[in-house]
Amino acid sequence: MGEHDPAKKAKGTKAAKKTVTKKAPAKKTAAKKTAPAKKTAVKKTAAAKKAPAAKKTAAKKVPAKKAAAPKKTAAPKKTAAKKTAAAPKKTAASESHLSKVRRARRINRELAEVYYYAHPELDFENPFQLLVATVLSAQTTDLRVNQTTPALFAAYPTPEDLAAANPEELEELIRPTGFFRAKAKSLLGLSKGLRDDFGGEVPGTVEELVRLPGVGRKTAFVVLGNAFGVPGLTVDTHFGRLVRRWKLTEQTDPEKVEAEIGELLPKSEWTMFSHRTIFHGRRVCHSRKPACGACPIAEICPSYGEGETDPEKAKKLLKYEMGGQPGQRLKPPPDYPGTPAPPLPGRPAPTAAGAAR
Repeated sequence: MGEHDPAKKAKGTKAAKKTVTKKAPAKKTAAKKTAPAKKTAVKKTAAAKKAPAAKKTAAKKVPAKKAAAPKKTAAPKKTAAKKTAAAPKKTAASESHLSKVRRARRINRELAEVYYYAHPELDFENPFQLLVATVLSAQTTDLRVNQTTPALFAAYPTPEDLAAANPEELEELIRPTGFFRAKAKSLLGLSKGLRDDFGGEVPGTVEELVRLPGVGRKTAFVVLGNAFGVPGLTVDTHFGRLVRRWKLTEQTDPEKVEAEIGELLPKSEWTMFSHRTIFHGRRVCHSRKPACGACPIAEICPSYGEGETDPEKAKKLLKYEMGGQPGQRLKPPPDYPGTPAPPLPGRPAPTAAGAAR
């Protein structure tokens, strides 16, 4: 009976149940531990699944960048090309007035240091001689005029003398300057005007000077600025070319050039700025082939590179005293660093009478 006692069986059953009950939490714990492991595995699996997608996406993006690269590279080139093409227009037309004033005055200062000896390049001893020489300088060089006027002034020293000259004899004297018939007519006309209207004296205003035959504003300002000390801008071929090359104006009409440049500089500097600009145009900044590589103001010139930039080649383009050659005047000022020009063959050299201006 001991083995088959119901009480013992019940106790055994209870003990077994307790054992089972105790083991059950272990199973739950295992289940919990297993569950996270499964989740982790699931996450890893998802990540693994996503990884190829990411790689594929990256792979797609790389070609997209490569395809876009040429467009980005091409865009700056187009922009740069546009800026380069528009640069001159922007400097000349869109530049502020203040900026132009500053540039013009700096150019004037720089040229003043280089051409401290700048002067009118026509030989003269009085206003009448300067007026005649300026009229003769049209369509020729100042050198040729200076080689011609000594004999002319020796024959006709006053307006009254020139007004009474024989046209054929006058034409022969001024023949070396070219266009001698038209120039002879102008000289006879202005001399008669001086004799009849101004008492044989050269007037000192623009309005009066331009009334004389063959005398325009350019000639008037040459005479006023250099014989009377009245400031004026001499807008000749060299002057007009350079102020446009410096992008200070786009005007081509001399009077409009005169008006625009006159607003950029003090009136007291007008005459000397004209001389310095003309000096620079004749010696360095030539029309067809500027000597950019030997230019003393290359650093501030907006048109640098239009001419020869090699320094050695550019030096060979320099003219007159800058190139080691004689100047244009037979009687240059005392501070002129070059040598005087020779007289015209067959013509007498000028006398030392009167102070060279």
